[in-house]
Amino acid sequence: MSDRYFLYYFLLIEHNSINQNEESNMKVSIARFVALFLFFSTLSGCGYNSIQQNEEAVNSSWGNLESQLQRRADLVPNLVATVKGAANFEKETLTAVVEARSKATSIQLTPAMLSDPTAMAKFTSAQGGLSSSLSRLLVVVERYPDLKANQNFRDLQNQLEGTENRISVARQRYNEAVQVFNFSIRKFPDSMTNSMLLKLKAKEYFKADEAAKTVPAVKF
Repeated sequence: MSDRYFLYYFLLIEHNSINQNEESNMKVSIARFVALFLFFSTLSGCGYNSIQQNEEAVNSSWGNLESQLQRRADLVPNLVATVKGAANFEKETLTAVVEARSKATSIQLTPAMLSDPTAMAKFTSAQGGLSSSLSRLLVVVERYPDLKANQNFRDLQNQLEGTENRISVARQRYNEAVQVFNFSIRKFPDSMTNSMLLKLKAKEYFKADEAAKTVPAVKF
């Protein structure tokens, strides 16, 4: 009888021990879950998500700007070919446009390079050079009435003018996105989140080249 009582007592102790362990493990699991929830809630409140969303907005707007710049570059070959057909047209002006296009399309700026001031300066300078050369081309065209009356030339110029306007809008939207992003990584407490976890750098603005701020205007 005493052996049975001892066995029963031993099993009871083991059962209570197992229950206590399960309860303890459950408490630990709950504590971990709460800690993780609080951690991610804190990150969200400190700009962890919003900073990355702002960076995606910058990258997206940069892609739109690049698309318009590429569209302009694609118009140049047909424009040059049309102008080249005019009698005695200034070869120096055409050469300058071709060379400026070549330089502008040879310099690429990926989203990862948007925080590099040197890379941005080279890119904007090359694009500004193309804008300037196109402006000079349009001025010279004024001396050629027959060329101005050419329907193909007029169509290309209308496309160029529309593209220049879209470039201006895209540049403005990109700069606005950069402003939002740059502020988000500098304001407190988001700045701490960025410095400790994300380590993202401020993006560079796309500034219009001083020599190419005037959008080419076509007057017929």
